[in-house]
Amino acid sequence: MRVIVRVTEKIKSVAHINIPDGLSESGIRQHIVDRYNSGEMLTDMNIFQVDFESISALVVKQTGEGS
Repeated sequence: MRVIVRVTEKIKSVAHINIPDGLSESGIRQHIVDRYNSGEMLTDMNIFQVDFESISALVVKQTGEGS
């Protein structure tokens, strides 16, 4: 028997990054978004919490299996 299991989790990560001095609030936001979109921030991300959301399973009949 083959079963496909799908687990949904919400992962919270934290990163400590340096922001250039003198940026406005919108400039800080843009700097963070740019770092994230470029993939630079991903190497700095540390998972600190994982919340279980749901789990589901689907039984898949394989060729030759009886009912």
